[in-house]
Amino acid sequence: MNLMITGHHVDVSPALREYVENKLERVVRHFDQIIDIAVILGVEKPSEKDKRQRAEVNVRLKGNVIHVEHFAEDLYAAIDGLVDKLDRQVLKHKSKVQDHQHEAIKHVSE
Repeated sequence: MNLMITGHHVDVSPALREYVENKLERVVRHFDQIIDIAVILGVEKPSEKDKRQRAEVNVRLKGNVIHVEHFAEDLYAAIDGLVDKLDRQVLKHKSKVQDHQHEAIKHVSE
């Protein structure tokens, strides 16, 4: 699995990089058929008063791409929310793949 972490208007520090890697281990533990993960961390500035931190991820799986993004006031909170959303999406994809494989076995045995 390849992991690429980039920053958009943000410098990605080693501590931030380690935090993202540790959080993504949970997703990889649930589903190990991930080809690569691209994480983009950034700051959105719609106006000076409303600064928002953005975290988005593209996860390439065999035959599918999962895109998730999350906004928060703090970059670490944005990463936490992103990983929660991503974990739900990956588990949903995993259950679809497993259900599909079980249906194929049922058709062969009949």
